Amino acid sequence: MRSLPLPLALTARLSPVAVLACAGWVLTSGPATEAPDTAAAKDTQQTQSEETSKGPASTAVTKTYTEAPTPCTSVATKTITSLVPGAKTAGKEIPSTDTAVRRTCSWNALKEFDYRWLDVSFEITESDDAAQTSYKERLKEKSGGGAVPGLGDEAYSVVNLTTEDKQQTREGVVIARVSNALVVVTYNGSDFESRKSPSTDVINKGAIKAAKDVVAALQKKSG
Repeated sequence: MRSLPLPLALTARLSPVAVLACAGWVLTSGPATEAPDTAAAKDTQQTQSEETSKGPASTAVTKTYTEAPTPCTSVATKTITSLVPGAKTAGKEIPSTDTAVRRTCSWNALKEFDYRWLDVSFEITESDDAAQTSYKERLKEKSGGGAVPGLGDEAYSVVNLTTEDKQQTREGVVIARVSNALVVVTYNGSDFESRKSPSTDVINKGAIKAAKDVVAALQKKSG
């Protein structure tokens, strides 16, 4: 059972005494008048009751983004044709267990001996703080990259080279935060004739170009 506010509790405990005292005062002094202390107590009780009825202040978090946009339409057609020559511009959406939270689209193609792969993802979190935490955790997994100015609220890009059976593959990753949403772009390439990979500059600029399209599509959704 909820405890009564202090003035009301005191009034309840002292009521028998107060009744007797007031009765005696009426008999000896004429018509009853409310004592100043009692009036003040009632005012305090009423104020507390009003404050209680209002309830606690709302702590609901307002989210800029409540669902992930369609990823396969987030990259401009001209960007896809330049970054992934020969790929179907419609892309292929990757199945997700919760499309409201995460959606990914992929493009890949082999033109002659030149292979390219592009992935873009939207990830929706519960708040800006949650997105910031996730963003910082992602950066801990990367090294050797740097910030991308003017992309979302904050963004980072990194490029890495891997070699397997003498075949090089260079991959660039851009991670951007826009309010409570994260944008992740992965772009890589290999040349199966020379067994070399595209340059760091080519991959990095390509990944950033795609990321700018994706971030713009996301921001347009909130407008």
